[in-house]
Amino acid sequence: VVISMSATKAKKGTPKAPKQTEEQTLGPQNVKEGQLVFGVVHIYASFNDTFIHVTDLSGKETIVKVTGGMKVKADRDESSPYAAMLAAADVAERCQKIGITALHVKIRATGGTKTKTPGPGAQSALRALARSGLKIGRIEDTTPIPTDHTRKKGGRRGRRL
Repeated sequence: VVISMSATKAKKGTPKAPKQTEEQTLGPQNVKEGQLVFGVVHIYASFNDTFIHVTDLSGKETIVKVTGGMKVKADRDESSPYAAMLAAADVAERCQKIGITALHVKIRATGGTKTKTPGPGAQSALRALARSGLKIGRIEDTTPIPTDHTRKKGGRRGRRL
């Protein structure tokens, strides 16, 4: 039994039902004038890159995520304060478009057995967010600090230069 392709296709002259389009709005609804709408910005600043990630208060819903590497071409500039500043400006613009007016900040360094100091982009990213017109709520350091280490790399006598 051979079925031709023309028999399986729908006829060209049949009218289709019109699609109903619903306008979908992002961000918070029914907000009063002058009321602060909070989001949480997670800034992860290592010495190789800077991530700026905005979520809702629960942390489950991502609103916008931009990295320093998305803003500059050279690999060595991904963690620079300039790249972090450009990324933060992008994030602030998107937040204001959605309707977020204030941010709680969580800054994170690499942590663990590696460095506990945030990279060079952390401070400039926070500064750029504050200058863009967003209100800053609480600032918190969320660097993972171990209570008992796994063994650090480098061996018993450390890194010898």
